[in-house]
Amino acid sequence: MKNDSDTTITGRITRALADRIISGDIGPGTKLRQDHFAEEFGASHVPVREAFRRLEAQGLVVSEPRRGVRVASFDIAEVREVAEMRASLEVLALRHAAPHLTSAILDKAEAINRAGENAPDVRAWEEANKAFHRIILEPCNMPRLMATIDDLHAASARFLFSGFRMEWESPTDQDHRAILRALHEHQFDVAAATLARHVKWIGTKTGAKRHMRAPS
Repeated sequence: MKNDSDTTITGRITRALADRIISGDIGPGTKLRQDHFAEEFGASHVPVREAFRRLEAQGLVVSEPRRGVRVASFDIAEVREVAEMRASLEVLALRHAAPHLTSAILDKAEAINRAGENAPDVRAWEEANKAFHRIILEPCNMPRLMATIDDLHAASARFLFSGFRMEWESPTDQDHRAILRALHEHQFDVAAATLARHVKWIGTKTGAKRHMRAPS
């Protein structure tokens, strides 16, 4: 699982490679060589191997006997599967978090959403989008659940970058606004239903974009 507070060499290598894979800088099918990254990060092969294991747990790479480690490919079915899983787990987290969401937390969420709506590119938007979801879900106080959601969000971000890297305009996120409005009014069922629809819609839209961009 990804842990942004992990300052070990393994944690730094994992984050750096995950960011490159998610953004598409390292493409699907690319072979990852231990010696290359050990040299780049000035490390032995041990933390690089551990970083590869963490990336495999996140679903970003696959390890094959006698063939080494390569960046995982994905298809539309996987995009939809991740969206369905995210929708279910984020709703679970929100139901536990909602009673603990203060006005200060919701105000911060609104500021994050505004930043996303003014994002200059898809990378900046995704950072704001991830922060928005995390700030309203984290008060659930269920670290294992949040770790799983973080990994699924990393997969979703990868799908998003693959579909939108060449065409981008900053969106007005009506779903985020509707979720916040419902939370302010303590309409938790409405907020949960809107969140589920929102995550599933993002998955469907991203999958459609990838399908249209796929070679014939």
